[in-house]
Amino acid sequence: TSKVDKDIPYLMWLSGLTCDDTNFAVKAGSRAFDAAEKEGIALVMPDTSPRHDPSVPDDEAYDLGIGAGFYVNATEAPYDKHFKMHTYITEELPKLVESEFKLSSTLKSISGHSMGGHGALTIAFKNPSDWVSVSAVAPICNPTECPWGVKAFKAYLGSVEAGKAHDATCLLQERS
Repeated sequence: TSKVDKDIPYLMWLSGLTCDDTNFAVKAGSRAFDAAEKEGIALVMPDTSPRHDPSVPDDEAYDLGIGAGFYVNATEAPYDKHFKMHTYITEELPKLVESEFKLSSTLKSISGHSMGGHGALTIAFKNPSDWVSVSAVAPICNPTECPWGVKAFKAYLGSVEAGKAHDATCLLQERS
């Protein structure tokens, strides 16, 4: 509706490895959008990595580079210039959608699938007061112990050890 007089709650959906911002819309189809409209919530579906710029580094393999941002802020070259996905998801994109589309800064949820589920869990675990709820479908829960995560954390963060700060299992173990 064009006459919105209150902040609209929203769900941020993080897609998985090799996906882009169209993945959820295509696979969920109109039913998801009809349900969201009926419930009065907005759906925000960001891309999984930077792309559409020749200076964005990529890898020949599907599990690193474009389509595989792992929702972390890369600290290692050549990814450190463009791959700031954690900041994009937690700061830049919320600020943009909340100001431009009157979305609520307090009534927001985060969810995702596979690599996106990993991102949703770790982002919510690190900033629990920012999200009303978190959910994940088939998430990569312990990426420091799987080949995808090991490869990504070494390339983006310099080591698997640094990746523990972005591993849902490790984050939960720290709390117990």
